[in-house]
Amino acid sequence: MTRLIEFLISLAIVAVLFLIVGVVLPSSRHLSHSVETNRKMTIVFDTLNSLQRFKDWNPLVMKDPNMQLKLVGPTSGVGARLEYSSKEKSLGDGSWEITASEPGKRVAYKIDDVMRGSNKRTEFTLRPTGRNNRNVQVTQTYDVEYGWNMLGRYSGLYVSSSVGEDIKLGLARLSTMLASVPNYDYAELSKDNPANAPKFVQRDAENLLIVTAAVDRDNAKVQGQMNSNMEWIKKVMAANGLEAAGPMRIITNEFGAETYSFDVAQPVRKIGATGPATELQVKLEGPVKAVFLGPAKVATVPFKGHMANLPKVRDALRAWSMTQGTETIDRPYETWKAGVEKGFTEEGDYDVYWTIKQ
Repeated sequence: MTRLIEFLISLAIVAVLFLIVGVVLPSSRHLSHSVETNRKMTIVFDTLNSLQRFKDWNPLVMKDPNMQLKLVGPTSGVGARLEYSSKEKSLGDGSWEITASEPGKRVAYKIDDVMRGSNKRTEFTLRPTGRNNRNVQVTQTYDVEYGWNMLGRYSGLYVSSSVGEDIKLGLARLSTMLASVPNYDYAELSKDNPANAPKFVQRDAENLLIVTAAVDRDNAKVQGQMNSNMEWIKKVMAANGLEAAGPMRIITNEFGAETYSFDVAQPVRKIGATGPATELQVKLEGPVKAVFLGPAKVATVPFKGHMANLPKVRDALRAWSMTQGTETIDRPYETWKAGVEKGFTEEGDYDVYWTIKQ
């Protein structure tokens, strides 16, 4: 009996000590870690202001490759929400939801997971840094509250080694992922007119007549080659009863330091034909090739100016596409809506395209 009483007294002492220590422990925890990137502010903000690329940088998915992800609500900004479900007991079901968004400044998330604590939230603050403010410092904070939950307060002792390490890993992965994005500020493309912002559209099936060329990077030579290739295409069109189904386009194969390799392509159809395109049987001449392309999702942006600026526009469009969680494939191309001659002046008018992997 004496031993039982001693045991109960020991338990009581342990319980009291547990409560005393628990009361002394913080009722909330705060963590903060930073990383620096040389990507443009627009790229960094848009990546964090959307959950499209969550799986590419957040370490949560690494813990369970079979985790089910579901995007809910808007694609970006406040209300964008990612819900996840895992069979791993340590992960379970949860979500990340954007609760605040200030362009170029911060993005805040509400977190719901199986870990102890309440009112869990993380915030990414962005600050220009480095020489001439060319870089961006990304600081991620994490906050959680335990209130009078003693077990929660004790679990807070390990937040730095669990959540803290995840934050460090996530920021490192974010920095690596951002480094793969072309460093062009695509917001410049629509600064004078929001309607000129990049977007995704569906391209219908089409028939193309194509002539390939590779010439020195000399404007006169490039322009002359484009006109020469179009003459071949027009000859084949006339011989086959075809008409243009849209503006002439240039498909870039390689934009090198010394040479420019490209395809001159003309969408065509039978004269007077309407409805969805089907593959045409074309009698070819000279260097002309016939290609039938099926429908595809493409990223596109309009641009006006000299054709020498098109490489930057292509890369800017690709950068925007990547922040939207998509992958560009094949070769970029532009429709020259004002024709070849004006394309070599500031009166050039184009729609730039890049095909998206489905």
